Amino acid sequence: MSQTLSIIIPAYNEEATIVSLLEKVVGVDLIDNMTKEIIIVNDASSDNTAEEVRKTMASFDNVNIRLIELDRNQGKGAALHKGIALATGNYVIIQDADLEYDPNEYNILLKPILDGYADVVYGSRFIGGKPHRILFFWHSIGNKILTRISNAFTNLNMTDMETCYKLWKRDIIQSVDLKEKRFGFEPEVTAKVSRLKNVRIYEVGISYYGRSYADGKKIGWRDGFRAIYAILKYNLWAR
Repeated sequence: MSQTLSIIIPAYNEEATIVSLLEKVVGVDLIDNMTKEIIIVNDASSDNTAEEVRKTMASFDNVNIRLIELDRNQGKGAALHKGIALATGNYVIIQDADLEYDPNEYNILLKPILDGYADVVYGSRFIGGKPHRILFFWHSIGNKILTRISNAFTNLNMTDMETCYKLWKRDIIQSVDLKEKRFGFEPEVTAKVSRLKNVRIYEVGISYYGRSYADGKKIGWRDGFRAIYAILKYNLWAR
């Protein structure tokens, strides 16, 4: 029996990219004849994101695509909580609704798990020889600082804790009680998964086609401070 990869796509005001992204996701051929379960969680977008998703779903009626609508904007973390809870596949991966990450690299993340080495795989933008768009110096420095602070508490040697591409065995991620509703999701899930007994965490190099603020990038300096708070909270105060 073939296995299934659940692809969770949180979306907020992504009408410009969501169709292209879904076409890429649908077009990916997964290794070992794995099937896909695509779950889009629309975080109460004020644009035509939901309408674009519905039109795309109609054109791919033979693909397992589900659209979940939140009744009010709650944040990326909340959208991820919903999608993760609804996932039924053997494995779960996060896919942002923009075009910064390449769905054709799912197989790179799946391989360490399917080969029996890993239970969790992070896709790092800072290792390997994949293409990376040159953008913001201080963003890259901030990401590396947050990763180092997180590593100091989790005792992991990650290079990219803030990456979108995180892949888990479904039973592992669904066993974690997640709280952060916005951009604190990354340090929270990393802290909590790192404490699970006998969980094997791997990193693989991925490409990164980052977008500028003019392209619609949403994360800002306040989110960095929230990430530091989340690192401290879930590694010290809320263990």
